[in-house]
Amino acid sequence: MFAQLIDDDAARTLAAVAWTESELRGLKAIEQATQAGGLLAKRAKAAGIERCVFDRGGYRYHGRVRALAEGARDAGLEF
Repeated sequence: MFAQLIDDDAARTLAAVAWTESELRGLKAIEQATQAGGLLAKRAKAAGIERCVFDRGGYRYHGRVRALAEGARDAGLEF
């Protein structure tokens, strides 16, 4: 699971999270995605971002994709 917030106009990544990070490794898939969403939201807030657009990249909105989005929303990031 990788997720990032990208500024399309400036062509740069503002915040990112990956499943290989120490606090996410070893968790079950859904829990890992939920925690990744929360971590991404925390990093987004630190970068001054409160709202974003959620692009699923063609993936259906279920399972880990849904858990990531819900984790980010629960941590205060608006889609």
